[in-house]
Amino acid sequence: MTENRELSIEDYLAMARRRLKIVLIPLLVAPLAGFMVSYIFPPRYVSQSMILVEGQKVPTSYVAPDITTDFTQRIAGLQQQMLSGSRLRPVIQSLGLVKPGEEGKLMEDIRTNMTVTPVLASISETTAPGAKKKAPSATDESLPGFYIGYSNSDPSRAQKICSALTSLMVDENLRSRADIAKGTTDFLSRQVEDAKRAIDDQDAKLAAFKKQYLGQLPGDVDTNMRMLSSLNSQLDATTQTLSRAQQDKSYAESMLAQQVAAWKAGQSATNPQTLEQQLSVLQTQLIQLQGRYTDDHPDVIKTKSDIAKVQARLDEVNKKMNDAPAAGATTGASSDEPPEVKQLRLQVHNYKQVIDQSTAEQKRLQAQINVYQARTSMSPAIEEQYRELTRDYDNAQTFYRDLLAKKSSAEVANNMENEQQGEQMEILTPAQLPEAPAFPNRPILAAGGLGAGLALGLVVAMWLEFSDRCIRTEKDIAVAMELPMLISVPWLGADEEAAPNGNGRRRFWGRGSPPAEDEERVEV
Repeated sequence: MTENRELSIEDYLAMARRRLKIVLIPLLVAPLAGFMVSYIFPPRYVSQSMILVEGQKVPTSYVAPDITTDFTQRIAGLQQQMLSGSRLRPVIQSLGLVKPGEEGKLMEDIRTNMTVTPVLASISETTAPGAKKKAPSATDESLPGFYIGYSNSDPSRAQKICSALTSLMVDENLRSRADIAKGTTDFLSRQVEDAKRAIDDQDAKLAAFKKQYLGQLPGDVDTNMRMLSSLNSQLDATTQTLSRAQQDKSYAESMLAQQVAAWKAGQSATNPQTLEQQLSVLQTQLIQLQGRYTDDHPDVIKTKSDIAKVQARLDEVNKKMNDAPAAGATTGASSDEPPEVKQLRLQVHNYKQVIDQSTAEQKRLQAQINVYQARTSMSPAIEEQYRELTRDYDNAQTFYRDLLAKKSSAEVANNMENEQQGEQMEILTPAQLPEAPAFPNRPILAAGGLGAGLALGLVVAMWLEFSDRCIRTEKDIAVAMELPMLISVPWLGADEEAAPNGNGRRRFWGRGSPPAEDEERVEV
């Protein structure tokens, strides 16, 4: 009836006294049972060793390590490598623990029962209240090492295998680090060679491009513009020179024509035809005069004298013309020309040469101007192609320099690993021979049985108590009858004299077993 009313401390104490045996029986039996059950399981002995991880001896600011993976990942990788058949089989054969052909079973047992546990040495982090656990990393100082453990039913066998696994872990770490350093160096060497070939190819392309477009490269634009401006200036000067030479030649030709006309007018008397006409006229006059006068007549004598002079001059002119007939015909000038005419003819000739030279120079300058104009017009397209080639070449050079620096760093790191100046593993605590089995732990099993027995006793006691419908106290009657209690009749029995206050409380505290009818007493 206790569930129908509010319970007090006295009610709980009464419950504890009534159900004390039910709680004590499993509390005493369960630890004994757990302790006895521990002898059923075969014992397992655990041998454990500790490996200290020493940091790199050379400062990382001088030599960067090749291995940058997480510490736990590296340990897990080393564990997988050392547990492979190719690594474990030689170790098992060297220990001689099993018969030939049974190595596989022992290898499976090692893979199952081997453990690798990091050492947490940072006291401040592990003891700080409310501190969050950080994932271990390769640079975490709270991981100076790790434990390697192995459990087996034979303690001596567990020690031997744990010691062999510890040595194998250290050796595997050395080999792995050396292989990684060498692999990194070899890889970077191949990459450097490929980058060098790429630079050579880009260099050849750039040289061929410069040779093909010589004078049209982006760096030649200013030079081409200056040359174009200079050539235009020269062309203007040549054009002006040609124009002046043409004007001077025209003026000299007009002056020459005037001088030649004047000279020819003065030389008309010495013309052979004129002399022949004069000679013919004089001969006609002589015949007429001889028909009138005698030879002694003064007019006849004078006419004969004039005929002899004209004849002499005619013979002289004919002789000169016979000596140099070709010269007069080709040059258009006679050797008898006056110096003024000859000077003018020389000036006209010089002007012709100047005009010819200026015309040729004008054509040459115009051709060069066309070349530089074509270069200037093609500069944007050539500049774009040249920029692409130079960008590729610069990128190749930058990539090559970076790879070369990385290769040098990798070679230094490789030498550091070969000289064992990098991160090393040292066996700090070798595998010990276990003195007591790690499983089963009899005290823990007994303590577990004690807790289980206590929990079982409490559960059973609570179940019995709350399923009990007995009326034990005045409060239970009041709750059950829903009537006010007028009077209660105390228990009058053999134990009444021993009651401390004579009101029947002796039975309520559970020291005796009252008769069954007392459980159903009625209050009026």
